[in-house]
Amino acid sequence: MRTIATIACALLFALFGSASAVAQPTAATAPATQTSRGGGVTVSVTPKDLAAGARRWDFEIVFDTHTVDLNHDVVKSAALIDAAGGRHAPLAWEGDPPGGHHRKGVLSFKPLGAVDEITLRIRDVGMPERVFRWSLKGQAR
Repeated sequence: MRTIATIACALLFALFGSASAVAQPTAATAPATQTSRGGGVTVSVTPKDLAAGARRWDFEIVFDTHTVDLNHDVVKSAALIDAAGGRHAPLAWEGDPPGGHHRKGVLSFKPLGAVDEITLRIRDVGMPERVFRWSLKGQAR
Protein backbone atom coordinates (compact mmCIF):
# COMPACT_ATOMS: atom_id res chain seq x y z
CA MET A 1 0.00 0.00 0.00
CA ARG A 2 2.88 2.34 0.78
CA THR A 3 4.27 1.79 -2.74
CA ILE A 4 0.95 2.85 -4.30
CA ALA A 5 0.92 6.04 -2.21
CA THR A 6 4.52 6.81 -3.22
CA ILE A 7 3.71 6.26 -6.90
CA ALA A 8 0.57 8.41 -6.63
CA CYS A 9 2.58 11.25 -5.05
CA ALA A 10 5.24 10.96 -7.73
CA LEU A 11 2.59 11.11 -10.46
CA LEU A 12 0.93 14.15 -8.90
CA PHE A 13 4.28 15.90 -8.61
CA ALA A 14 5.09 15.07 -12.24
CA LEU A 15 1.71 16.37 -13.42
CA PHE A 16 1.50 19.53 -11.37
CA GLY A 17 5.09 20.28 -10.36
CA SER A 18 6.18 21.83 -7.15
CA ALA A 19 4.52 24.85 -5.56
CA SER A 20 7.40 27.03 -6.79
CA ALA A 21 6.49 26.25 -10.40
CA VAL A 22 3.22 28.18 -10.06
CA ALA A 23 3.42 31.52 -11.87
CA GLN A 24 3.58 34.43 -9.47
CA PRO A 25 2.98 38.05 -10.41
CA THR A 26 6.31 39.88 -10.60
CA ALA A 27 7.69 43.13 -11.89
CA ALA A 28 8.43 41.32 -15.15
CA THR A 29 4.71 40.74 -15.75
CA ALA A 30 3.38 42.49 -18.84
CA PRO A 31 1.91 45.94 -18.21
CA ALA A 32 -1.78 45.82 -17.30
CA THR A 33 -4.76 46.86 -19.37
CA GLN A 34 -5.90 50.42 -18.66
CA THR A 35 -9.36 51.80 -19.28
CA SER A 36 -10.54 55.39 -19.76
CA ARG A 37 -14.23 56.30 -19.59
CA GLY A 38 -15.52 59.71 -20.57
CA GLY A 39 -17.41 61.65 -23.18
CA GLY A 40 -19.67 58.66 -23.79
CA VAL A 41 -16.76 56.47 -24.94
CA THR A 42 -14.84 53.72 -23.15
CA VAL A 43 -11.30 53.07 -24.37
CA SER A 44 -9.30 50.06 -23.13
CA VAL A 45 -5.62 49.64 -23.98
CA THR A 46 -3.57 46.47 -23.46
CA PRO A 47 0.18 46.70 -24.17
CA LYS A 48 1.64 43.60 -25.78
CA ASP A 49 5.39 42.86 -26.16
CA LEU A 50 7.23 45.99 -25.01
CA ALA A 51 10.68 44.42 -24.98
CA ALA A 52 13.46 46.75 -26.12
CA GLY A 53 14.41 44.21 -28.80
CA ALA A 54 10.88 43.63 -30.11
CA ARG A 55 10.26 44.20 -33.82
CA ARG A 56 7.45 46.60 -32.91
CA TRP A 57 5.46 47.61 -29.86
CA ASP A 58 1.80 46.69 -30.12
CA PHE A 59 -1.16 48.01 -28.14
CA GLU A 60 -4.51 46.28 -28.42
CA ILE A 61 -7.20 48.96 -28.24
CA VAL A 62 -10.95 48.61 -27.83
CA PHE A 63 -13.29 51.57 -28.38
CA ASP A 64 -16.87 51.20 -27.18
CA THR A 65 -19.77 53.66 -27.19
CA HIS A 66 -23.51 53.90 -27.64
CA THR A 67 -23.70 57.65 -28.12
CA VAL A 68 -21.16 58.83 -30.72
CA ASP A 69 -19.79 57.63 -34.05
CA LEU A 70 -16.21 56.32 -33.82
CA ASN A 71 -15.08 57.87 -37.08
CA HIS A 72 -11.58 59.02 -36.03
CA ASP A 73 -8.32 57.98 -37.69
CA VAL A 74 -6.52 56.11 -34.90
CA VAL A 75 -3.05 56.65 -36.43
CA LYS A 76 -3.57 60.42 -36.62
CA SER A 77 -5.10 60.71 -33.14
CA ALA A 78 -2.50 58.67 -31.19
CA ALA A 79 1.11 59.17 -30.14
CA LEU A 80 3.55 57.39 -27.85
CA ILE A 81 5.40 59.75 -25.52
CA ASP A 82 8.80 58.87 -24.06
CA ALA A 83 10.09 60.02 -20.66
CA ALA A 84 11.85 63.03 -22.26
CA GLY A 85 8.55 64.19 -23.81
CA GLY A 86 9.39 63.06 -27.35
CA ARG A 87 6.35 62.20 -29.48
CA HIS A 88 6.42 59.05 -31.61
CA ALA A 89 3.82 58.50 -34.31
CA PRO A 90 2.25 55.06 -34.80
CA LEU A 91 3.46 52.80 -37.60
CA ALA A 92 0.03 51.32 -38.30
CA TRP A 93 -3.49 50.53 -37.14
CA GLU A 94 -4.61 47.00 -37.89
CA GLY A 95 -8.25 46.78 -36.96
CA ASP A 96 -11.77 47.99 -37.55
CA PRO A 97 -12.17 50.94 -39.95
CA PRO A 98 -13.68 54.28 -38.90
CA GLY A 99 -17.39 54.29 -38.08
CA GLY A 100 -19.82 52.52 -35.84
CA HIS A 101 -20.00 52.20 -32.07
CA HIS A 102 -17.49 49.40 -31.45
CA ARG A 103 -13.94 49.23 -32.80
CA LYS A 104 -11.03 46.99 -31.95
CA GLY A 105 -7.53 46.66 -33.32
CA VAL A 106 -3.79 46.81 -32.74
CA LEU A 107 -1.86 50.08 -32.84
CA SER A 108 1.85 49.55 -33.55
CA PHE A 109 4.89 51.70 -32.85
CA LYS A 110 8.61 51.47 -33.45
CA PRO A 111 10.16 50.28 -30.13
CA LEU A 112 11.67 53.05 -28.03
CA GLY A 113 14.39 50.86 -26.57
CA ALA A 114 15.08 50.49 -22.87
CA VAL A 115 12.87 53.17 -21.33
CA ASP A 116 11.47 53.29 -17.79
CA GLU A 117 8.06 54.77 -18.67
CA ILE A 118 5.84 55.25 -21.68
CA THR A 119 2.67 57.24 -22.24
CA LEU A 120 0.09 56.62 -24.94
CA ARG A 121 -2.04 59.64 -25.80
CA ILE A 122 -5.20 59.40 -27.87
CA ARG A 123 -6.90 62.64 -28.92
CA ASP A 124 -10.48 63.51 -29.84
CA VAL A 125 -12.30 60.28 -28.99
CA GLY A 126 -15.27 61.52 -26.97
CA MET A 127 -13.02 63.97 -25.11
CA PRO A 128 -10.00 66.14 -25.99
CA GLU A 129 -7.33 63.68 -24.81
CA ARG A 130 -6.92 60.34 -23.05
CA VAL A 131 -3.66 59.46 -21.34
CA PHE A 132 -2.45 55.91 -20.62
CA ARG A 133 0.84 55.60 -18.71
CA TRP A 134 2.88 52.49 -17.86
CA SER A 135 6.03 52.10 -15.80
CA LEU A 136 8.45 49.65 -17.39
CA LYS A 137 10.92 49.68 -14.51
CA GLY A 138 11.86 46.14 -13.63
CA GLN A 139 10.40 44.74 -16.84
CA ALA A 140 12.32 41.93 -18.51
CA ARG A 141 13.72 43.86 -21.51
